[in-house]
Amino acid sequence: MANSRSGDSMTERIVRVLDTFTTERTIQTATEIAERAGLPSSTAHRIVGDLVTAGLLERDEEMRIRLGMRLWELALRGSTALRLRQAALPHMERVQALIREHTQLAVLEHEEALFLERLSHPDAGANITRVAGRLPLHASSSGLVLLAHADPEVRMHVLSGPLRAVSPETVTDAETLGAQLTSIRRRGYVVAPGSVEAVSTGVAVPVRDHGEVIAALSVILPRDTAPTPAINALIGAARAIEQDLRQPH
Repeated sequence: MANSRSGDSMTERIVRVLDTFTTERTIQTATEIAERAGLPSSTAHRIVGDLVTAGLLERDEEMRIRLGMRLWELALRGSTALRLRQAALPHMERVQALIREHTQLAVLEHEEALFLERLSHPDAGANITRVAGRLPLHASSSGLVLLAHADPEVRMHVLSGPLRAVSPETVTDAETLGAQLTSIRRRGYVVAPGSVEAVSTGVAVPVRDHGEVIAALSVILPRDTAPTPAINALIGAARAIEQDLRQPH
């Protein structure tokens, strides 16, 4: 791929364009994309035009840009995330039928918790997570489980970096966080009250594939709800998911 004057490749510039879309920002103009991607306007317009032609982006009647169905189609082909979601969803539904709040599935991706699925009851309490949304590893129950079972290099990098407070109760002290991660590995679950929102408690367990932790299964409860029923439901669901993942594809 040809490099620009700044040294970044065409692939890197395409990724910067696509990265301007978020779960909250799903539609924007080509000019806005250029500004957010840090690209010259002519370069961004050319890349956007090429991606629209390829079907990876779509342009509406008002010339605004959104992610294209072709991108979604390609992302799902042979996706390990799709296989995991398909295995997890029936068991998530059983947890959700019991808990009747929020049930979520997340994976570790670029040192963040990336949420693949979320089931929510219409009357459930607060929850800021979204499908395809991300949270810092140290600031959510799912992220804490993923971080506890991540490669030691990942844990050390997170613990040595700035730990941003998402809420007043987010653990931002590296020593305290390290002890919490050790406890999670020993107990097999985490209960994290107020780490994202003061009114909520996150409860999460690891999901394994042939012994390796590949995901976190979690529920978000109102702060005053006893976590034991959720812990038991999540542990049972995680074991059932692991059994299904062992089945031939």
